[in-house]
Amino acid sequence: MKKSIYLLLSAVFLLSACKKNQSEFDPCGRSQIEQLSIDVMDNFTTLPSKVSVFFRVETVQGAPVAGLTPADFTVYEKGRNDDCEREISSFEANSVISSHQQLFYYNTILVLDLSASVTATSLFELKDAARRFIDEIMPANGDPAYFMGIWWFDGEDVLHELIAPTTNKENLKQAVSNITSDVSNDPSTDLYGAVIKSTEVAEAWLNEANQSEISSAVSVVIFTDGTDQAGRYLKGDALTAVSNADKNIRYFTIGLGEEIDPGVLNSIGKNGTVTATNQSELEETFRQVGQLIWAEANSYYLFEYCSPKRNGSGINDLRIEAQFDGKVGSATTKFDATGFTGGCQ
Repeated sequence: MKKSIYLLLSAVFLLSACKKNQSEFDPCGRSQIEQLSIDVMDNFTTLPSKVSVFFRVETVQGAPVAGLTPADFTVYEKGRNDDCEREISSFEANSVISSHQQLFYYNTILVLDLSASVTATSLFELKDAARRFIDEIMPANGDPAYFMGIWWFDGEDVLHELIAPTTNKENLKQAVSNITSDVSNDPSTDLYGAVIKSTEVAEAWLNEANQSEISSAVSVVIFTDGTDQAGRYLKGDALTAVSNADKNIRYFTIGLGEEIDPGVLNSIGKNGTVTATNQSELEETFRQVGQLIWAEANSYYLFEYCSPKRNGSGINDLRIEAQFDGKVGSATTKFDATGFTGGCQ
């Protein structure tokens, strides 16, 4: 009898504890099962009452989510008189997705293996594929928020710059067209050195943008038709450079032929790897990576809306929720409504 009472009391205690924990975790009854991740990079306000939030959307597995519209977002605010957050109606919010040119730069670093095995057998196909890649991801109008630079490597202890980062896609394509079969002076392949040096280029780009108080992200795309032959750097050091890189640096690899090491390329291209068995497949593999990069670059949003809060309401909580393909995710931040009045458009 005592044992039965003890078990009953234990069950009641556990049920109460679970309810308490659930209440503390989600006091307003909002679902916590989220399959999208929103990373808020910046937020600011503009009088009379506009709130701007700059963020990135991806799945919890890390895949970028591009192409969202204002209709895919819901705004919730929680002011000093609110026990729980309140959804802002679309009539009040007047929300838009705005240009983020003054807030954000996206840079693509294309790194080409121009060792002897490529220049002797695959250069024509590589140049066609690289030009297609440029067309795939660079805006036709020279959008000032999107840059690309091209480097190449062979067996030398140098990452050669073919063309510095630019927004001009025609200049990029011309630089690729100008590559000749005698470009290299060392027929070997310094793949690991190229990985380490391209990471340094990407980090320098991020630092320069940050000093200008501009958010930025970089995609490093490395093409090779083989394995590291030069032995100048350790494989472990190259993989460590990738794994320890800033979270805003993404890595993709493109492999050609039977001499590549798929395991190494997968480890370097942690955000995407594609392979071509022969030269005729190169254009398609570059196109596939181009689509991945396009999605990466377009998963950043500047969402702006008119807040109904007014001067005197002080600091308010803000939650922005995204919905995509049956998945939901959200992020929270705060904004100061000091000086807010009507008239926001």
